[in-house]
Amino acid sequence: MSTFRALVIDKRDNEIVAETKQLEIDDLPEGELLIRVAYSSVNYKDALACSANGGVVKSYPIVPGIDLAGTVIASENERFQAGDQIVVTGYGLGVSHYGGFSEYARVPAAWALKLPSGLSMKEAMIIGTAGFTAALSVYELQQNGVRPEDGPILVTGATGGVGSVAAAIAAKLGYEVAASTGKADKHEYLRGLGVKRILAREELAVDSQRALDKQLWAGAIDCVGGKTLSSLLPQIQYGGVVAASGLTGGSELSMTVFPFIIRGIRLIGIDSVMAGMEKRSKAWELLAGDYKPPMLDELCEEIGLEQVIGQAGILLKGQSKGRTIVRL
Repeated sequence: MSTFRALVIDKRDNEIVAETKQLEIDDLPEGELLIRVAYSSVNYKDALACSANGGVVKSYPIVPGIDLAGTVIASENERFQAGDQIVVTGYGLGVSHYGGFSEYARVPAAWALKLPSGLSMKEAMIIGTAGFTAALSVYELQQNGVRPEDGPILVTGATGGVGSVAAAIAAKLGYEVAASTGKADKHEYLRGLGVKRILAREELAVDSQRALDKQLWAGAIDCVGGKTLSSLLPQIQYGGVVAASGLTGGSELSMTVFPFIIRGIRLIGIDSVMAGMEKRSKAWELLAGDYKPPMLDELCEEIGLEQVIGQAGILLKGQSKGRTIVRL
C-alpha cells in the first residue's frame, strides 16, 4: 500500500490533463475513514469533472469519482470499524474532495453509509448516484400518492443512468412505464427494463404551445429538464406528480401556473448530493430490497481506470446507455 493508482485531473493553461498516477496515502485529503475502493462508477457529473468547461471542479488537481464502494481499512470514528463495507455518494466527493477513481480514498465518516444487507459492493455501484437519484424520484411519487392503478408514468431520458434505473424500479413495482428517448437503437434495451411504451425525444422536446394539454400521465420522472419538462407539465393528470432531477436538455423552464392551480399537480426537485443521512439510509434500504432492480448486470458495463476518460466523452455526447462501473 506504499503507492496506489488513481486518475488525477489537472488543469494547465486552460487545458485538462488526465493521468493515471501513482499516489501515496499522504496525498489523500483528511477524513476519518481510509477506504480500499472496490468499485466506482461514471456519472454525468464525473464527465463534467473531466472536461475543461465542466464547471463542477473549483480547484485542481482532483481525483474524480462521485461514487465509491469499498472496505474500511482504518477508522477514527466509532460508527465504523476496519472491515466494514461502505458506500459513499455525493457531498464533495470527486469535485472538491478526492473521489472514487482511486484504489484508496479517505473521506469524512459523515459521508459514509454501511452497505445494506442484500447488496454487494459491485451492485451498489451499478446503482450508484444515478440509482440513488432514481430511488428518491420513485419514492416521491409513491409518497405523494401516485399509484400503479392511477395510470401510466413517464420516464424521460430513459436510457441514461437515472432513467434506466428509475424505469426498472417503477416497472418492478407494478407501474405502467412509458419512456422517452432519442436513441432509436435502444428500444429493446428499454423493453428489457419493463417499459411498455416508447416515445421519441422529439415528441416532448418542443416549445409547449398550450398551458394545459391532454392528461396523459399519472406521474413522471424527468431526467432531462428544459423543453422536455416544459412540455411534460401540461400533460400531467389531475393531482399528478413530477420528480425532476436533470438538466441535460437545458436548465431553463418555460411554463404557466395553470397545471398547478387548475390540476393541482406537484413538481418536486430531487437532490442526491446533499440529501440527509436519514433519507439516504431509507433509499439504500429500499434499493437493497423492494426497489432492487432485476438483472442489475444487464444495466451496466464494467471498465478499468484507464477507460474512464473515454467513457466520460461518450457521456458528454449523449451516447451512453445504462450504467458504467469502474473496477478498482
